[in-house]
Amino acid sequence: MATARGLCLTAVALRAVTPWPGGRLLAASHGPRALRVLSSSSPEAGEGQIHLTDSCVQRLLEITEGSEFLRLEVEGGGCSGFQYKFSLDTVINPDDRVFEQGGARVVVDSDSLAFVKGAHVDFSQELIRSSFQVLNNPQAQQGCSCGSSFSVKL
Repeated sequence: MATARGLCLTAVALRAVTPWPGGRLLAASHGPRALRVLSSSSPEAGEGQIHLTDSCVQRLLEITEGSEFLRLEVEGGGCSGFQYKFSLDTVINPDDRVFEQGGARVVVDSDSLAFVKGAHVDFSQELIRSSFQVLNNPQAQQGCSCGSSFSVKL
């Protein structure tokens, strides 16, 4: 699972504090999880928003360099039918929607956006794991107990 920087992060892979290239760690302390709506670079900014918590923005600012951003994708798989996939990327494709807040960017392709529109992206640090997670996804009917997979509403 390699990307342009040689590392792909899934919700499952981020369960523990993981060393990051250049000596950085994926775990970080964070403050209150106030939710904010992100702006979008596309003209239809009011449709299909993704929301970020302050802890997500803070962590992205700590681990991204230059033109890097967090890519959120939805793939088939997992115990509930679909799974979230997080990776650091530098390439924005024509069908991508870019959400930016406070210098942190999250990019979602149009196919995945249909499965996560209205959801919140969080960075959670617990004693047993640190990870980016999708919370409060209005498109999900149910999810697995670990939060990395879900089934969609029909």
